[in-house]
Amino acid sequence: MSTERYNPRDTEPRWQQAWTDARAFEARHDPARPKYYVLEMFPYPSGRIHMGHVRNYTMGDVLARFRRAVGYNVLHPMGWDAFGMPAENAAIERGVHPKSWTYDNIAAMRDQLKSLGLALDWSREIATCDPSYYRHEQEMFIDFMKAGLVERKVSMVNWDPVDQTVLANEQVIDGRGWRSGALVEKRELAQWFLKISDYSEELLKALDGLTNWPEKVRLMQANWIGRSEGMRFSFVLEDETGKVRDEKLTVYTTRHDTIFGASFCALSADHPLVRELEGSIVGLAEFRREVAALGTSEESIERAEKKGFPLKLYARHPFRPDVKLPVYAANFVLMGYGEGAIFGCPAHDQRDLDFARKYQLPVIPVVAPKGTDPAQFTVGNEAFLEKEGDQTVLINSDFLDGMGVPEAKQTIAKRMEALGIGERKVNYRLRDWGVSRQRYWGCPIPVIHCITCGVVPVRKQDLPVTLPEDVTFDRPGNPLMHHPSWKDTTCPTCGGKAKRETDTFDTFIDSSWYFARFCSPKAAVPVDREEAKYWMAVDQYIGGVEHAILHLLYSRFYARAMTLTGHLDLKEPFASLFTQGMVVHETYKTEAGDWVLPADVVREGDAFVHAKTGEKILTGGIEKMSKSKKNVVDPEAIIDRYGADTARWFVLSDTPPERDIEWTETGVEGAWRFTQRVWRIVADVQQKGAVKGTVVPNAVAGEALELRRAAHLAIQAVTEDLYGLRFNRGIARVYELANALTSALQKNDPSDGMRFALREAGEAFVTLLAPMMPHLAEECWRVLGHETLMVDRPWPKADPALTTSDEVTIAVQVNGKRRDEIRLPKGLPQAKVEQAVLALDNVKRALDGKPVRKVVVVPDRIANVVSG
Repeated sequence: MSTERYNPRDTEPRWQQAWTDARAFEARHDPARPKYYVLEMFPYPSGRIHMGHVRNYTMGDVLARFRRAVGYNVLHPMGWDAFGMPAENAAIERGVHPKSWTYDNIAAMRDQLKSLGLALDWSREIATCDPSYYRHEQEMFIDFMKAGLVERKVSMVNWDPVDQTVLANEQVIDGRGWRSGALVEKRELAQWFLKISDYSEELLKALDGLTNWPEKVRLMQANWIGRSEGMRFSFVLEDETGKVRDEKLTVYTTRHDTIFGASFCALSADHPLVRELEGSIVGLAEFRREVAALGTSEESIERAEKKGFPLKLYARHPFRPDVKLPVYAANFVLMGYGEGAIFGCPAHDQRDLDFARKYQLPVIPVVAPKGTDPAQFTVGNEAFLEKEGDQTVLINSDFLDGMGVPEAKQTIAKRMEALGIGERKVNYRLRDWGVSRQRYWGCPIPVIHCITCGVVPVRKQDLPVTLPEDVTFDRPGNPLMHHPSWKDTTCPTCGGKAKRETDTFDTFIDSSWYFARFCSPKAAVPVDREEAKYWMAVDQYIGGVEHAILHLLYSRFYARAMTLTGHLDLKEPFASLFTQGMVVHETYKTEAGDWVLPADVVREGDAFVHAKTGEKILTGGIEKMSKSKKNVVDPEAIIDRYGADTARWFVLSDTPPERDIEWTETGVEGAWRFTQRVWRIVADVQQKGAVKGTVVPNAVAGEALELRRAAHLAIQAVTEDLYGLRFNRGIARVYELANALTSALQKNDPSDGMRFALREAGEAFVTLLAPMMPHLAEECWRVLGHETLMVDRPWPKADPALTTSDEVTIAVQVNGKRRDEIRLPKGLPQAKVEQAVLALDNVKRALDGKPVRKVVVVPDRIANVVSG
């Protein structure tokens, strides 16, 4: 072997082609073998991969290669989440068709991902914008309709009057449309919904069984589902003259124990009663328009100043008839939760307190720490909120005084039920999933609107309903609405003239079942159930925590819906979930405040300057890589300069995979130096080690035995670390083996035992590297004389005789400070331990002539020498 530097530009494409030619990663149904399905969240085809992709897909790739090596039948597919607004924006901004823009981007990103050497089954590749995929999405939607999982109803939405489309809450920024900048309006539109709320309790309870999910993700989902136990009860309403109205005001609360602290009632601006009064109260319509500009996002509503509008109505307190609570329309009450109406208890809710202070309403504390004098207890500008473990009691609450909160809740509930004004109710924050989007680049919703027959599903034999390609984007709104002929059709029931649904699906639909399609991507049905029974559930799902709520929740619902309609046979699609950290980088700006790419920044002494202009560069914080702040590193440039294996090694090393990793030039250069070191070690092993296939000699002792121990301990540790997704720890073990090999090679020991140990440790070294640095490992494997592919090599097994030891390492302290360590036989008597420890030079120096008072020995762990 030549000792020239390792050249990834030559090596990596060659081995990628070899894997392709061998069809090494194509998965096949094989019931005789245990399966392992590893999946990373598939990407949106933006046109370029970023370092987040590199980290995410490298982690999944290491796992896929490792599981394959230990004997699993591995499924590791790739596809594209290809519908969505960016393609439509490109059509508007660049004058290109969304389809061509999307498929060009897919082609570019496919090549980029392949350059990473990922062990992917490209024969199963899918794109959600392909009719061969979304026709099955349409078929399942029709099945969901028949199963009662679909509903079309009028809903309050964010409406962009310029783009003429519904906006998701995340697309409303400071009350304006994210693209047009127009003030968003609230509108009522007929929308399609999937009835995920029917599964609220099941989705919540099943979280307890997802023990291989991060606790924080399960908590986020539980909070999103938002189960609460409370009371639904009604107030008698009267007008300013004291006249009782026919209708009552119904509210839902989880804090019915605080009813004696109530000082007002507040209704959503969209509450039916508010809408009824809009025409008779001056200014109310304007207030409703102001509230509408907030959109429907809970976050934006929470941030906004709390405002109300008096409705000239009063709610009679249910236990104090002389107390009348003013009723307001308010901008912080959501129509979609509970009854769209609340009673406000300002002393114990910060939102209510802010509102009460603004409108000079009473603030009556009714919960206080146990032992507090009610007459002395007041609330200022911060509401009193009990914390877990606090001992509190009810005050100023008539018959509830002195009770704890749980007892007070039970008592007031019984009273309300006895009066016939309320009932206990379990409520959920989770709302039905609105899936209608007024845009072109999405899956057409497969229904037809007939004047005679109403809403009729498309016949399955007429699927897919495909998008027309001759659309224009020269006017606001949905191009499907403007198309001259696409929406015109005939009713499949009566044959009369009818209109197609012009809304398309929310793209969360596309990603809520793709994992099941990967099991049988060419099947004539949505999912081949036999294939799905073998491959599902996904054994390891990997992706960002930003998808912890909606994507995962929708996927869990979809699996249940598909099981109900006969397409699947399981309810939880992801057996294990891992959420990786982000790739972060320092940010750079010019003195004028312009962001600068890291590639354009150079260091001059202790300062940074622009590589092209020479102007001074200011360094900023370390943040997630983003195009907007230009703190991005181009993976293609890194791969071109250092090779894919170096990039893979860096994103796996040093940092635990669940934490953010900072990309630094020194870090990647260190990974590059290790790549070259591996190459030199393997060259030396080939030269000084035994020939391939040499059996273990009869006598291997001394340093040769220690090298064998190091190799087998590395095999044991790396195996455990990869099973546990502790990639950085596994890499640390590989470094230790590299050090052991380097040390042994420097000995120039020509004995048969050392030559065998070098060969054995060298082959183990290359094998342990293979999941992380697959191209380099293949090349090294060939250098070591093997003609088979490393990717087909079984994972080595550690010899228990070499991983167990009759010796232990004992930490040696003097007066409690660590001074040395010593290897001694296990279970050595204390007297012998003392003798060995007191003979150590470091102990003698630390004692500095002082007499030894005693030696405290923790068997097989610590020896502490105490001086007099």
